[in-house]
Amino acid sequence: MADATTVLEVKDLKKHFPVRKGLLRRAVGQVHAVDGISFSIREGETLGLVGESGCGKSTAGRTVLRLIEPTSGQVTMTGRDITHLSKKELRPYRRQMQIVFQDPFSSLNPRMTAGDIVGEPLLVHGVARGKAQREQVAALFERVGLRPAQMASFPHQFSGGQRQRIGIARALALGPKLIVGDEPVSALDVSIQAQVINLLQDLQRERKLSYLFISHNLAVVEHISHRIAVMYLGRIVEYADTRSIFIRPQHPYTEALLSAVPVPDPTIKREKRLLEGDVPSPVNPPTGCHFHTRCPYAVARCKVESPPLREIAPGHHVSCHLR
Repeated sequence: MADATTVLEVKDLKKHFPVRKGLLRRAVGQVHAVDGISFSIREGETLGLVGESGCGKSTAGRTVLRLIEPTSGQVTMTGRDITHLSKKELRPYRRQMQIVFQDPFSSLNPRMTAGDIVGEPLLVHGVARGKAQREQVAALFERVGLRPAQMASFPHQFSGGQRQRIGIARALALGPKLIVGDEPVSALDVSIQAQVINLLQDLQRERKLSYLFISHNLAVVEHISHRIAVMYLGRIVEYADTRSIFIRPQHPYTEALLSAVPVPDPTIKREKRLLEGDVPSPVNPPTGCHFHTRCPYAVARCKVESPPLREIAPGHHVSCHLR
């Protein structure tokens, strides 16, 4: 449920991409990338969105920001429904929603200096220019662990971790309330990942930022997230606080994901829950529960009836007929 501190609320969000074939490019099907997901994020909170590659995590994040137009559903930002706003009406809300991309190199313009990249949002939105802009950019560089002298350097002159810091500084420039992190540390070395995660957490405490943190790395998600939503084939199958997800997972898919996480202690033996078969195609997803083709506990009902996301304990939601 939304409350006074809810920054983002998503209700039954769907994004279907048409599959076109032939000379006339007629639509012959739909890719069900995001198939009816709902969640909310409060002020100063991190929601981790996890799942296998191709489950729709990144599409969900970009659809929330209206970088991709939703097929249906509702996105509410700080109490205002932004789902159908025009580009002009959406412009003030662009300042409140930012994104940090996965690849810190391809997300930066190689023809622009690092200072110009971070300062561009200030210029585009008319926040600052000239000396005031340079001063704000220098302050942002210092805050993310870069030297102001590096403002004149180009992206190729930085390391991967430094480039991601530039991406974070750019996202912070307009003072947003929500930042979507689309696998923001997956392209970095492990030691650098820890530094960037710590930076994100420090910034969250200072600025009361809300994060939608998209990742397939459960260890990273456990460290940074307050709550976790587990996605499978376009749908959220489990949604709860981080401790509940890791200690008492209720969905078979969540159990399988957690069993695949390496345990650093060799004396601890964890039972592996190997999933049979491959992930079905999002063009033609299974009827009923999308997971029933790989679920070891599936019954006849699972094949024909889609389980709703039900609250089985305070704050713990599961989409499973057997729970």
